[in-house]
Amino acid sequence: MRRINANQSEKFKLGTETETETEITSANQDQWGAFVEATVQLPPTGTGELNGLTFAVKDVFDIQGVTSGAGNPDWLRTHEAADSTAPALLSLLASGARLIGTTQTDELMYSLNGENAHYGTPINPLAPDRIPGGSSSGSAVAAAAGLVHFAIGTDTGGSVRIPSSYCGLYGFRPTHGAVSAEGVIPLARSFDTVGWMSQSPNILLDVGKVLLENRSATLQDDELGKTNAIQDAHTESDVEPTFSRFLIADEAWSLPEENDRSTLLSKLYELPNWKQDSTSIQLTAPTESLADWSAAFRVLQGLEIAHEHSDWLIKERPTFGPGIAERFEWACSLEVSAHTNESDLRIRIRSSLVELLGEDGLLAIPTAPGSAPLLGLQGAQAEAYRAKTMQLSCIAGLTGLPQVTVPVIREDGLPIGLSFIGGANTDLKLLRWMAEHFTEEVRT
Repeated sequence: MRRINANQSEKFKLGTETETETEITSANQDQWGAFVEATVQLPPTGTGELNGLTFAVKDVFDIQGVTSGAGNPDWLRTHEAADSTAPALLSLLASGARLIGTTQTDELMYSLNGENAHYGTPINPLAPDRIPGGSSSGSAVAAAAGLVHFAIGTDTGGSVRIPSSYCGLYGFRPTHGAVSAEGVIPLARSFDTVGWMSQSPNILLDVGKVLLENRSATLQDDELGKTNAIQDAHTESDVEPTFSRFLIADEAWSLPEENDRSTLLSKLYELPNWKQDSTSIQLTAPTESLADWSAAFRVLQGLEIAHEHSDWLIKERPTFGPGIAERFEWACSLEVSAHTNESDLRIRIRSSLVELLGEDGLLAIPTAPGSAPLLGLQGAQAEAYRAKTMQLSCIAGLTGLPQVTVPVIREDGLPIGLSFIGGANTDLKLLRWMAEHFTEEVRT
């Protein structure tokens, strides 16, 4: 099925012949399986922070005249081309960036693996025998392979942070509501964010300057009617790239294997203040664990997914790959009335961490339990690794706080990720701090 409306096809042939040929050649050199449509291309509409940079976007964003497939043929079949382009993409184009293609995603963004039963698995450029991570798999691979300067994805439960870690990228999930998600296929709205990734820490910052320029955190209710968004937008807190309190979450650091934990901590302790001035803390209450937090996240996300997509699931009865179908079936079996405790826990967790971090606190955690799992990993081992991954990614998910992940390369050459979580709406301060302290780019 053709994704580009024939009546709109001229929109993707703007610019000079030389410019157009260069773009398409670059995208068509995709030996990694990152792209869905390399012919979906949009030129810059202005000049600014991103002049001369190319980017790719996950196949869940509205682009005028294009039908987003969300990683599933039945979704593609049952939806129409977009009437307009998502505001986040328009901001990038207006600042000088050029879009050169749409990228693969896990089905309806409901996985962290990057393996798609319908369209294949994009190849992890730094570890071809391992998964790229998902659900923003194609975006991560396009950036890691050097096909684009940066790539746009979405992050609900880790879908930018995890593939960034697995593919050796700098990746960012913003404060929930800080970047417009208008024109983006939703998964669970009170968790959904627009994120981005790049080989370059400076480009990651430059993209943030554009997307966060007119940000405002928005109040949003979950499916239990409880308010779960950041209450205040501190517009002045991003001016100075300084943090004065450095925190290490003990429970999070118990999840990686010893060698990976040692490698990440060695990198962390190279940074100013972290070895001498950091404080170890216990994130969870004495009667809780990160497993409890992850379980609450999973339920609340599932309730919102069912609310968002159950009508379409019932009407169209789509075909899903292994694991995805079971997750949707489970989500649709949940009863809102049976899960008020999870919503209350979320509110308490968010309030506690927002207060703990304030405007000057920085929390260090591993991005994932280790390197990317091998392709095709199944069974108990795969589920145990996923559970640990969710325990780490749910921290920013439940709190709505910004998180940046930076690449660290093990002795065997495999990438792993080191993450920093900042206070509410300290997004630009966090990105500036990251760009100041991390200058290395990981190349394939």
